[in-house]
Amino acid sequence: MNANLLAQSALSGLFSGGLYALLGLGLSLSWRFLRIINLSHFAMIFLAAYLTYQCTAIWKINPYLVPLFLIPLFFVVAALQQLAIIRFGIDEFGSIVATFGVTIVVEALLQLIWSADFLRLETDHLKGSMVLGSLLVPWADAFMFMCAVTTCVGAWGLLRFTYIGKALRANVENPAIASIFGVQSRRLSLLVAGSAGGLAAFGGVFIALLFALTPSQMYSWFGVIFATVIMGGLGSPLGVLVAGLLVGVSESFAMALVAPSWAPIVPFTLMVSLLTLRPGRI
Repeated sequence: MNANLLAQSALSGLFSGGLYALLGLGLSLSWRFLRIINLSHFAMIFLAAYLTYQCTAIWKINPYLVPLFLIPLFFVVAALQQLAIIRFGIDEFGSIVATFGVTIVVEALLQLIWSADFLRLETDHLKGSMVLGSLLVPWADAFMFMCAVTTCVGAWGLLRFTYIGKALRANVENPAIASIFGVQSRRLSLLVAGSAGGLAAFGGVFIALLFALTPSQMYSWFGVIFATVIMGGLGSPLGVLVAGLLVGVSESFAMALVAPSWAPIVPFTLMVSLLTLRPGRI
């Protein structure tokens, strides 16, 4: 096996892993701090991807300006969804059914508005690649990777060193005692839900930039993102980042050394192995 091919595969795996971490971060936070398994997170990602396509391909807006208004918009939408969940008293497992229903509705809307055909966003921004030694580094992937790492590290710092992070941890451990010390559970839940929505929008922008779009494609991301979130640990941004990189590199090596058809098996094999060794991981 050519060493250069392995190095290029490892680099591609790192880029894929960074995207997995970025897409899974919001799901990890909402699952940990809201006790909500939000399947509509994937619908929000693809809705943001299609809106990015619309803004860039049709309205000719710079794709790297799109997050400036998509993130606040999706923050509000996700916070409103969380208000509905609180209002109707939906529990952790009930949220699977409710949010999956939202996903189906969003998929139908995407097909209605943009059709079920594949769409590809063509843009000159960050187009091409740079040569790093014997490696070829696409500019768009490199930029996405830097954003993913920065976002995960920033989220970790926020949870680790700020009052909000401490309040979230306290509220999860013992809501009654946390409320005595002034922690407002409802506001925190809206903040977490809105942040998860904003992260979904941010990830959706890169989905539009890097992949061809079709509404049904969102379901193909369920397995690898859930595996990344579970292996990384709920509510652990750095854990999600490390797990995403591990999954991405492992998939890439499997494709290079064995066959591309083996790649989907990798995240589930890693997840099952981890849960077998550490059954209390979730």
